[in-house]
Amino acid sequence: MMFTFTTVKAQDIKPKKSLDTVLSKPAVANDTGYVNKGKIAGKKAIRRSLIFPGLGQIYNYGLVVDDVKSGYYGDKRVLQKIYIVGKIGLIYGGGYLLVSSYIDNNNKYHRFLKELQYRRENGGAPDPNGGLTEYTFTENLTIQKNIYKNNREVVLISLVGLYIMNVVDAYVTARLKYHNVENDLTYKISPTIINTNQMYGFQPAPGLKLTLKL
Repeated sequence: MMFTFTTVKAQDIKPKKSLDTVLSKPAVANDTGYVNKGKIAGKKAIRRSLIFPGLGQIYNYGLVVDDVKSGYYGDKRVLQKIYIVGKIGLIYGGGYLLVSSYIDNNNKYHRFLKELQYRRENGGAPDPNGGLTEYTFTENLTIQKNIYKNNREVVLISLVGLYIMNVVDAYVTARLKYHNVENDLTYKISPTIINTNQMYGFQPAPGLKLTLKL
């Protein structure tokens, strides 16, 4: 027994309109009056997040507050509010740690770089005011300099990634807020014939066809 699945999406058949009717109708008109709130909210969240990290999440928080005030929800949506506030905290907390790490690695990179430049100009003698006299070999100074330089670059990439994630999260949250899945799913099971051999001709076998109407 074989099974095959077919998905059918319900469509409304609309009569063809004459050319005069189409030309006389403004292009911006919308017969259904449908407004994609999710798309509008997503664009607003993106713009705010691009201006400053966290503003998009604050905007989404305001949407939840407005729905609570309007009575759209039966509760105060406390957990959802805490979740959004937590994401804002992660954005700023992560940003603070990354910026602090960047500054620290950048300062140490320039410190070792300055020491190497001093020794190159003074015949290998260490800088008495550099605080790196314990490094007797310039190779060790070069290794440390490269380590802090690489760390600085990794942190910078992480900052860019955090900024992008802030924008994506704000957009997805705003879009999903207005994404509703309707419960008008129907299905139909019917017998069918399936070709079990795609290479050497037609070899029929009985099966069942599942048709979904969304």
